[in-house]
Amino acid sequence: MTPRFFVRNIPIYGDLILSPMAGFSDIPFRLICREFGMSMNYTEVISMDGILWKNQKTFKLLNFLPAERPVIFQILGNDEDKIVEACRIIEQLGPDIIDVNMGCSVSDIAGKGAGAGLLKDPAKIGRIFNKLTKVLHVPVTGKIRLGWDNKSQNYLEVARILEENGASLIAVHGRTRSQFFNGKADWHAIAEVRQTVKIPVLGNGDVKCVADIERIKCDTGCNGVMIGRAAIGHPWIFQHKDRDQVSYQDKIELIQRHLSHMLEYYGQDIGVILFRKHAVKYIMGMPNATELRPHLVTCNSSGEIIDLIATHFDRIQKHEAA
Repeated sequence: MTPRFFVRNIPIYGDLILSPMAGFSDIPFRLICREFGMSMNYTEVISMDGILWKNQKTFKLLNFLPAERPVIFQILGNDEDKIVEACRIIEQLGPDIIDVNMGCSVSDIAGKGAGAGLLKDPAKIGRIFNKLTKVLHVPVTGKIRLGWDNKSQNYLEVARILEENGASLIAVHGRTRSQFFNGKADWHAIAEVRQTVKIPVLGNGDVKCVADIERIKCDTGCNGVMIGRAAIGHPWIFQHKDRDQVSYQDKIELIQRHLSHMLEYYGQDIGVILFRKHAVKYIMGMPNATELRPHLVTCNSSGEIIDLIATHFDRIQKHEAA
């Protein structure tokens, strides 16, 4: 098989990537997405402070299995030296790549100069990457937005700085920080980044269906497509299938398997609680899903979840056959 692109010396055999999403990009979900064709695994974003404070919950987010490689650890922080120190610590855990988050728009994070807050200081970004690429053995990459707001869209300046200071890949979310997830992603801006740098570029934003995958590739020339919210409850998008192309039987089988993975990884009680947010996404777009959702989010056992969904699917199928 021929690699689609390389992250420095690491071959990537595919061009669809699950976006790192807090609360969703855990081992059970990553394994399923990988099985369905996703090509490299980002962990959930982790705090540099959590690493430096040796927080056990933070370190658990960095667990991964050999089958997930190549694995990317994504770190979040606002202090140059602390980011470097934290990255040196997590490199010892064996990631293939370390990524710096410059796209998180959450006010408590961006407002303190981390995540998208770093975009306000391109020179600082340059210093961070210059230091990281000198002290780390693994490739260093970055995920950015277009800027802080519409008046300060500095994505091309930031992209150049990243490349000049050793970054091996840039993922671009086609929105500013002030947009959060509102409005329309600017794919033209992603295309400009792709034309400006020689390192691989991932396009991110508003990829909601299979047709969008081909459109963003065509419009931007990106090396790969990063998919976030559209993959939650629908990992089939990595198989180039839309929701209406997946049978009810296939959905119920995957729900059962995903839930089983969650129970095995987190234990019965926590696994059920954490799976409920996945369950409501699996039923999106189905008849009467709004009626089922409130019942799913209050389930206290795996049996309740499966019975509710199976009964709902059966009712739909009987109605359609009538």
